[in-house]
Amino acid sequence: MEIRPYAGSCWAPTGKPQRLPATYTRYHGVRHLLAGLDLKTDNLFGVIRRHKRSKEFLGFLKVIRRRYPDERRLIIILDNFSTHRTKDNREWCKKNGVWMIPTATDASWMNRIESHFGAIHYFVLKNSYPENHEDLKTRIREHLKWRNKNRRDPDLLRIQNRMYVA
Repeated sequence: MEIRPYAGSCWAPTGKPQRLPATYTRYHGVRHLLAGLDLKTDNLFGVIRRHKRSKEFLGFLKVIRRRYPDERRLIIILDNFSTHRTKDNREWCKKNGVWMIPTATDASWMNRIESHFGAIHYFVLKNSYPENHEDLKTRIREHLKWRNKNRRDPDLLRIQNRMYVA
């Protein structure tokens, strides 16, 4: 996610559309949302990090592990990003009762969390121009809280169902 204008739609009067700046700078870099979906409780959670390296992913695994009792085995379905499968991450998972299951190559549609990213784009990013990364982070956190309280909202379900997920 980057600080830039995101196109969308609005109720502007005919002939006076809302304009987005044609140019922008990326002085602030990008941020990465590491997200998880608990299939049993249907809760979506995530952290936003400056980098998407192996150590950030390992930190996210530790956040997930703290959410559940130690005696409970966790099965985490992930995409095939190389930072997920480093030796340090595999060893930590083996010691802490976490199984990492990769989806097939080019098959992100098999991962149930993917449909939620479309909803984040629709409700948080679309038709916005965040001022800075803190503003963007706040908006995403608010959306995650709202989503977990309103997981049966018809608009949310409509957006999520647009994406085919096995």
